[in-house]
Amino acid sequence: MIQLKDQELKVSGKIDYDNAEQYYQSGIQQIKQHAQFPLVVNLAELEQGSTLALAVFIRWLRQTPDSQSLVFKSVPTKMMKIIQSCHLEDDLKLI
Repeated sequence: MIQLKDQELKVSGKIDYDNAEQYYQSGIQQIKQHAQFPLVVNLAELEQGSTLALAVFIRWLRQTPDSQSLVFKSVPTKMMKIIQSCHLEDDLKLI
């Protein structure tokens, strides 16, 4: 589930092959309605940080005005390891 609340895009639940497109579309819809960037993407309630979830977030980032338009917060440990192994920590803004 994705919810825009208090200037944060809060992502919760589990992103898997059955619902990844729904997460992508829902996120893009929320991002396009947001006029000010950067927008914080809060991953504190994401159940699992997977390569598929990371791919959804990167697709979101590609639809924003620039590569620093999304700031990722509370990145799960597993996803952080994927980001580091792919050398993306300099490309993604993490807090």
